[in-house]
Amino acid sequence: MKTKNEVVDRLNVPVCICDSTLGSGEQTPGAVFSDIEKYRIAKLLDEAGVPQIEAGNPALGEAEKASVRHIARMGLSASVMSSNRADIADINASLECDVDSVSIGLPVSDIQMSNLLGKDREWVLNKIYESVFYAAEHGLYIGFVAEDASRADLGFLIDVAKVAKEAGADRFAYCDSVGVEDPFTCNERVRMLKQISGIDIEIIARNDFGMATANTLAALKAGARFARVTTMGLGLRAGNAPLEEAVLSARHLLGVDTGIDSTKLPALAASVSRASGVAIWPSKPVLGSNCFAQETGIINNPSVTEPYDPSEVGLARSIVIGKHAVRNTVVAALAEIGIEVDRNDADRLLVAVRSASAQMHRSLTPDELFLLYSDMVSGDNTYCDEPAGPTGPAGPAE
Repeated sequence: MKTKNEVVDRLNVPVCICDSTLGSGEQTPGAVFSDIEKYRIAKLLDEAGVPQIEAGNPALGEAEKASVRHIARMGLSASVMSSNRADIADINASLECDVDSVSIGLPVSDIQMSNLLGKDREWVLNKIYESVFYAAEHGLYIGFVAEDASRADLGFLIDVAKVAKEAGADRFAYCDSVGVEDPFTCNERVRMLKQISGIDIEIIARNDFGMATANTLAALKAGARFARVTTMGLGLRAGNAPLEEAVLSARHLLGVDTGIDSTKLPALAASVSRASGVAIWPSKPVLGSNCFAQETGIINNPSVTEPYDPSEVGLARSIVIGKHAVRNTVVAALAEIGIEVDRNDADRLLVAVRSASAQMHRSLTPDELFLLYSDMVSGDNTYCDEPAGPTGPAGPAE
């Protein structure tokens, strides 16, 4: 178990990522992690350099408490945090798990205070102070989570941040619990909150309108220093901001390195995918098999058409042979299986490729491409009876 000073040192980076795959991520409908899977995921997160791992909620019961305790005792470089309601009993359960940090959450919007808690603003402020102060007395690093902050009155939200800070909170999480925030409003509110309260700000963004990553970046640009995310964006409803998207977009769009080894992310995601039953779909940003697939042309300078090099995430470029293929993709695909063709043969084969792909409603495998090549060489022109049309874009892609 780390001391509070050790936790503060571990989290002392320009943009600090807290991964909640084992907490919020397990709220994905149908997802349940076994203990062994949790420990494996925690180890992979740590190996990737994630500074803080939210390991679960000990108040859920003895089984959850045991798994959180085990992760806290694994000797990870990462800080290990537990999630809690603003309740002394929850915090006591966390204290039994040897975590070095606690996340304490409570609704702060009028609609949730009234309908979920049946309480008023004064009660909420008192409860925040009581729970945060209690955790601080026990030497824990504390992140207070303002649940439904995006729908809260900004003046009251500032009061909440001030009370949490006064009670001993180390950071304040602006949580878009219902996923209704937009990046422009998020940026304005986080900027104001940071300027007036003076406390470190964390962003927790939900993806109900597909804005989770955008809101995370907007908050970071407004001065937030922490982002709570999940691997592959797992979470209840539409999920959370994905770890991999936050890391790569912070690096390339904000110019800030989170210190996380992005080459480790595919193995982490594969493990999380197996454990959760959530597939990595082909067009999944950062991780999907289509991210670096080329069909319409192979060029000498990939930076012309790619946002970053695939080696950053441990992936490689692939060639897709389908209806939209051009001459140089056919030539490159054949070269990968040891076959060289001249320009004329490539154009003839391109006709066959496009025709076969259209009839099968998909791209071709290397074996199928080889069969088409063999048919062409043997004089079978089944698929080569019409012009191929344009053989490729003008310029270097030829």
